[in-house]
Amino acid sequence: MTKPSDLAEKQLLAYNAHDLEAFCACFSDDVVVELLQDNQVLFTGKDALRSTYAERFSHPDLHAHLLNRMALGRVVIDEEEVTGLPGGSPLYVLAIYEIEEGLIRRVRFERGERGQTRVQVSG
Repeated sequence: MTKPSDLAEKQLLAYNAHDLEAFCACFSDDVVVELLQDNQVLFTGKDALRSTYAERFSHPDLHAHLLNRMALGRVVIDEEEVTGLPGGSPLYVLAIYEIEEGLIRRVRFERGERGQTRVQVSG
């Protein structure tokens, strides 16, 4: 079975290649995508994922640069800088992926802008 961190990498590569089919193949049919703040559900299901990301992939300069990744058990957390979106400003994102049965079942996003506090904790 695919390791959760390998699945997160696979979907990131598909995202940056704007490969909608490969991207969607990483997610369960009943995927839930939400904002961490207030647990606001953005959409549910692979059909909604496909239509949302088809629009996003229409931006030719879209790219997510991985800044940091951590994984524990079935959870992967990516810190990314996303560029190429309308408006031109980079978007800073924490993406929390929950993996079940070899697919991403839930994604929670926390979004920010350059200059927001970023704390590096070392142990």
